[in-house]
Amino acid sequence: MKLSRQFTVFGSAVFCVVIFSLYLMLDRGHFDHPKSPRREGTFPKGQLSILQEKIDHLERLLAENNEIISNIRDSVINLSESVKDGQKNPEAINFSQGSVSELFPSASVLPAVDSEDCLFASKSGSHGSGVQMLDVYDILPFDNPDGGVWKQGFDITYNENEWNSEPLQVFVVPHSHNDPGWLKTFDDYFRDQTQHILNNMVIKLQEDNRRKFMWSEISYFSKWWDGIDSQKKDAVKRLIKDGQFEIVTGGWVMPDEASPHYFSLIDQLIEGHQWLEKNLGVKPKSGWAIDPFGHSPTMAYLLKRAGFSNMLIQRVHYSVKKHFATQKTLEFFWRQNWDLGSSTDILCHMMPFYSYDVPHTCGPDPKICCQFDFKRLPGGRVSCPWRVPPEAIHAGNVQHRAWMILDQYRKKSKLFRTKVLLAPLGDDFRYAESSEWDQQYQNYQKLFDYMNSHPEWHVKAQFGTLSDYFEALRKESNVGEKSSNSFFPVLSGDFFTYADRDHHYWSGYFTSRPFYKRLDRVLESYLRAAEILYSMALVQSSKSEKMSVFPSVDNYKLLTEARRNLGLFQHHDAITGTSKDWVVVDYGTRLFHSIMNLKKVLIDSAHILILKDKGAYNYDTYLLIYNPMEQERLSVVSVNVNSPRVKLLSPLGKPVAVQISAVWDGATTVSHEAYQISFVAHLPPLGLGVYQLLEVQSSEAVLADYNIYLRNSRQEKPDRLFKIKEMQNSVDNIILENSYMKLWFSGMSGLLEKINTKEDGKNRQMKVEFAWYGTTSNRDKSGAYLFLPDGDAKPYIFTDPPTIRVAHGRIFSEVVCFFHHVTHTIRLYKVQGLEGQSLEVSNVVDIRGEYNRELAMRISSDINSQNRFYTDLNGYQIQPRLTMSKLPLQANIYPMTTMAYIQDVGVRLTLHSAQSLGVASLKNGQLEVILDRRLMQDDNRGLGQGVQDNKITANIFRFLLERRQGTEKAPVSFPSLLSHMTSSFLNHPVIPMSTYADSGVPEMLNTFSPLMSSMPCDMHIVNLRTIQSKVDIEPSDEATLILHRKGFDCRFSNRDIGLLCSSTQGKIKVHKLFNKFRVESLTPASLSLMHSPPDTRNISEINMSSMEINTFRIRLR
Repeated sequence: MKLSRQFTVFGSAVFCVVIFSLYLMLDRGHFDHPKSPRREGTFPKGQLSILQEKIDHLERLLAENNEIISNIRDSVINLSESVKDGQKNPEAINFSQGSVSELFPSASVLPAVDSEDCLFASKSGSHGSGVQMLDVYDILPFDNPDGGVWKQGFDITYNENEWNSEPLQVFVVPHSHNDPGWLKTFDDYFRDQTQHILNNMVIKLQEDNRRKFMWSEISYFSKWWDGIDSQKKDAVKRLIKDGQFEIVTGGWVMPDEASPHYFSLIDQLIEGHQWLEKNLGVKPKSGWAIDPFGHSPTMAYLLKRAGFSNMLIQRVHYSVKKHFATQKTLEFFWRQNWDLGSSTDILCHMMPFYSYDVPHTCGPDPKICCQFDFKRLPGGRVSCPWRVPPEAIHAGNVQHRAWMILDQYRKKSKLFRTKVLLAPLGDDFRYAESSEWDQQYQNYQKLFDYMNSHPEWHVKAQFGTLSDYFEALRKESNVGEKSSNSFFPVLSGDFFTYADRDHHYWSGYFTSRPFYKRLDRVLESYLRAAEILYSMALVQSSKSEKMSVFPSVDNYKLLTEARRNLGLFQHHDAITGTSKDWVVVDYGTRLFHSIMNLKKVLIDSAHILILKDKGAYNYDTYLLIYNPMEQERLSVVSVNVNSPRVKLLSPLGKPVAVQISAVWDGATTVSHEAYQISFVAHLPPLGLGVYQLLEVQSSEAVLADYNIYLRNSRQEKPDRLFKIKEMQNSVDNIILENSYMKLWFSGMSGLLEKINTKEDGKNRQMKVEFAWYGTTSNRDKSGAYLFLPDGDAKPYIFTDPPTIRVAHGRIFSEVVCFFHHVTHTIRLYKVQGLEGQSLEVSNVVDIRGEYNRELAMRISSDINSQNRFYTDLNGYQIQPRLTMSKLPLQANIYPMTTMAYIQDVGVRLTLHSAQSLGVASLKNGQLEVILDRRLMQDDNRGLGQGVQDNKITANIFRFLLERRQGTEKAPVSFPSLLSHMTSSFLNHPVIPMSTYADSGVPEMLNTFSPLMSSMPCDMHIVNLRTIQSKVDIEPSDEATLILHRKGFDCRFSNRDIGLLCSSTQGKIKVHKLFNKFRVESLTPASLSLMHSPPDTRNISEINMSSMEINTFRIRLR
């Protein structure tokens, strides 16, 4: 039984990989750009045609393999070429109709949730916290009157002697915004611009110690650092020490804040901060986010827990900016909605004007501010659109020019509560040429010297860094590092959805390029799984002579590359889907290569953990199944095999009940090249189950039956293996059921219509539909960023009823509908426990032939949701939303990372998502999600193209309907424990790996179970991440353990929901954590390891509050 060492891939998690492996087995060599410089956004013709050929080839492959994709399955396990041909005849096999062993392994039933653990959710949100963003949206008229020179604001006046007693302190902060990919790839930007900016920085800052500069993206900085000599490195360290050069935020990128999951946000922070610690010994203390398209309180929380004191944001709805300016609340303490105290408060500065460029940062009048952007001096490549150019400063004009800009500074300062002013000085990829450094720094220094030499002007102006500004601000307002005194208001809530002008809401990018948004999550789940397994394998391998066989350094390099590729993709033009086509291909190639590399890390690590040092194998083929969750788990696993004569033995050697399903070539044709087997695996937390796969003469597996509904039934000859009945589409319902629910589907469309929950016997409407959005006929149309629809969605109309394929099996049943633009599947698992309580939904979407259209899936229910719905922010917390009729449709679309729900007094319906997309609830009882968008034009936000590189894209969801008690209008809400676990199952699927037995390795253990027991239900291991050694890219003997204690709502049905865990009020005894390893040391640290508490000592008990994410340094032996 030969079987190449390969992964077989399960369900939802990895099915993008199938598509992507077809698509991006692109030889990177074809895409290396020529060394000659080229204009922004052009692409060599020859390469474009190669790319087009590759993509065309992919589309043909996809058309041929659409079924593999629809079935969300991957490679086929080859069960023996050695069986004689005569025995290969499937007709000769007897398939059992009976049961083998117990279908549902009995899991130990654990005590229910501790009532103390229910208090947090009931208390949260009960205290007033100053400014609540939901209230702000409620009171704002969202009108857009002309404000004069500050178009979106108002006229600002001041009294000349306001500064007599206390002068205005002005900090001009030079910066350069470097996108790690947008109109060019990361490498091209680095070659053409970024390296020159940093090289010039070293020279120009040393010329005058009054000059300052700052930098945020470590992806670029580290690449530059690797290429410079030790002399330059020493100069940089000196500039940092002297306060001339500051690293702000210090993440791998400046991430988007709508689509990323908090796992990736934390990971890119750690990657940047660890690099800084190792190479520069620097700890950033101020956050700088000038370009993400809307801002999330999750980011504020992560910065606070990483040890930051201050942060700055820029892209906020223009009406909110104006309102905050009138109230002088542009600077505030940002507090989490769920925080019962003030421990999450972080000081935040919101920039008041339209943009972060120079015309919009010195004051309210861009026509004047532009004259102080000295890169735009006459004769240069950029000029001022207001047609008044800057003038170089000299003795003859300095008084007038200094007064002009001071007037702007004073007006801007009137929007704030102190006499300390921030004036950023920079833009995208600025300071690349030596001449710009001279133009900006020399002219500004003349202005400062003049102002500062005139005490009657009551101003002190200078260059500064972001932290210089915040230090002066805190000093003047007497706000210490700790106290949130009442000088600044406290604010809670978020800043979505962003509009920069008119009705131009940036809700399109919540969905743009959904193929890559899905791929991001596949890589994320692989990376987390590989990090945890690798960390344990590293400890295991150090215990014995197995060290030599475990390639720990090679695998650590692959892990590091994957961390950096995932980090790069969190950039605000990457995961957002707002880059040029070939830049998207570059990101996709990186994601894909890392997924493939992590498969190697996983299988190498798994081998080390399950091998015994003796004997030979008993069986030829085995299937390793890894549970990346920290709780014991019952999960349905599906893999493809090349023979239906299968017997599967559990880790204890007992037969396991198996369902055999067909693999289809198209909607109605069965392939006999492959067969899908599905079974229920019972797996320990973070553990590996070893299943044995045999080919036998008489299989006891049970075949699925099929009904195919066609408009015109064709009498084909019966399949030689499966029972397939052809029928005509009819008005009769199609029915699926398990022990939790019964589902009715339309016999004409195959779409879900209603659901009966067996617990209370109630029928509920739950209608699934598809709908189209067009784009407006106005000049400004939808593009990669903006959603500008032509009114309400139009129903998805099909002239002929779709082909519907219904499968009935012992493990699952499903209904698959084949529409022209989407293959829609709803699967119901017939298992006890978690997976049987929600519906698995997948859509394989293909809108490549469409013109300016967007496809949405809508669920209409009889829930009385009253314009309220709830979306998650970054998979970390839930933000209540209000659908407002005073806003245009596109403003009522919000980002969803992992879930959205609607509810009323008795029931909650949650849409769980395995990818980030835009979501809305536009009518009572409805939830809708935008699945894909194809737009033929640019939306004038700098990208210079539409979105026409659509792929056949899979979107995966789960629908969960829960009974609940109670109402809530609080500004905070929490999922139930069942909902949290459903989300975890969806986002962290089990990972099957197959290998074969003639490789001469010793006999295996039957399971690997590293934890003493399941972690508490509300505890999640975010990561167990091996720390890099101080020298090369090699592993150290220390790891980062990141834990998240989830907040959950207890007001749900109290029937046994089948959780294989309990809750413990956030307490875990350290010595009771692992059973395979001993915890040698466990010490608390800040989120990204930058800081350790002053009294760092080993702890014996972990004690966490709800919602908190805590990081520890851990040594295992």
